Amino acid sequence: MPHCKNPLFQLDTTSERIRRHGKELWDRLRARGAAPEKILDDRPLRPFSLGEVAEILGVSGSYLRQLSIDGLGPTPELGTAGRRSYTLRQINELRAYLASSRPKEALKFCPRRREGDKLQIISVVAGPASTTTSFYLAQGLALQGFRVLAVDLDPKGSLSEMYGYFTATLPVDNASMYAAIRYDDHRVSMRSIIQKTHFDGLHFVPGSSELGEFEEECSRRYHSENFRYPDASIRMVSALKEVDADYDVVVIHCAPECGGFLTVGAFEAATGVLVMARPQLADIAKTAMFLNFFSHFVSLIEKAGRSVNYDFVKFLVTRHNPHDVSEQEAVTLLRDSLGDDLLTATVWESDAIREAGLKNRSLYELSAGAVGRSAYEQAMETLNSTNAEVMDIISEVWGRPPMYVSQASRSKTEGKANSQSRGLSK
Repeated sequence: MPHCKNPLFQLDTTSERIRRHGKELWDRLRARGAAPEKILDDRPLRPFSLGEVAEILGVSGSYLRQLSIDGLGPTPELGTAGRRSYTLRQINELRAYLASSRPKEALKFCPRRREGDKLQIISVVAGPASTTTSFYLAQGLALQGFRVLAVDLDPKGSLSEMYGYFTATLPVDNASMYAAIRYDDHRVSMRSIIQKTHFDGLHFVPGSSELGEFEEECSRRYHSENFRYPDASIRMVSALKEVDADYDVVVIHCAPECGGFLTVGAFEAATGVLVMARPQLADIAKTAMFLNFFSHFVSLIEKAGRSVNYDFVKFLVTRHNPHDVSEQEAVTLLRDSLGDDLLTATVWESDAIREAGLKNRSLYELSAGAVGRSAYEQAMETLNSTNAEVMDIISEVWGRPPMYVSQASRSKTEGKANSQSRGLSK
């Protein structure tokens, strides 16, 4: 059979053929709503049902319903069969109203920093599920009423994509943390690179390939100055100080390369550090090796004459299968070694979390039906328990009594008893 030749195809160069394949795939994905049209995917955040809002605020659904009937607080949207729902902005308006009308519980409803409370900067170091942990921690804090800034230091923008910022496929110019800490005359203010997200109270600094340029520049300076430690860390600290008064918590997602200058900057800027550990012996060995890197780079900062005093260094077990005997033994090993520095809660391996991630969404953004109710509720339980522990640590640093772990436990118990009634809440 003679070979069929296409003259048009023969005119294509290799680069043109590759580009054509890319365009064909992109167009087909876009037709199915699976490809971003621009750098920022400005999707809206879904509204929250009355039952969800009651659980978030730690009050009863009947109380919220009566507030709505009496015309107090924000006016919820009325949906099918009169079911009430609130946007996150309205939830925060409810917080302000409840803090004002119930002053003895003001901290419960409005947990933001008071005068004298220092900004909490939590560096989530590279490790198993560190991107997911950073993502859910920042969103969970925002849902609880904190003003949050999330910073992505990954040149590949792995956290950025989860927020809808597709900087890896559609690169940005001078719009990542690089822009606020670079060495040349194009350095800009920290405020100018902060982006809004669809979560009220949560802002974001995207990661991009520009961050790799900063690492290269720091490396050149390091070697040209006889291995004198450069001021990359100081630049990170200074940039965050510019927005100190605007936020309660900063969550920094560290770059995958644990030895990079950006990561060291995150170490120096941090008031607390969260380290991931997967409950398998090989992964625990990696965590132990990381701690040697961590210690070394903190020592470099100390040798430069700058003290490093963290409010906390905590460890979190992620991707945990609680039914696996070997993993149970690994968690015991970690707990015996780390004591109270290992969070009590563990983040379970979850199909629901994985499926939400494939959609570039969090479970907070999805309804239970999107991933299956049972898997959804189980995943939310483990995520909320983890976030509650971190929030209680922050409360302790600010001199407040812990309340989030007990609130999460109470919500879990009430949820199992009243899941049907909450689903019918109006």
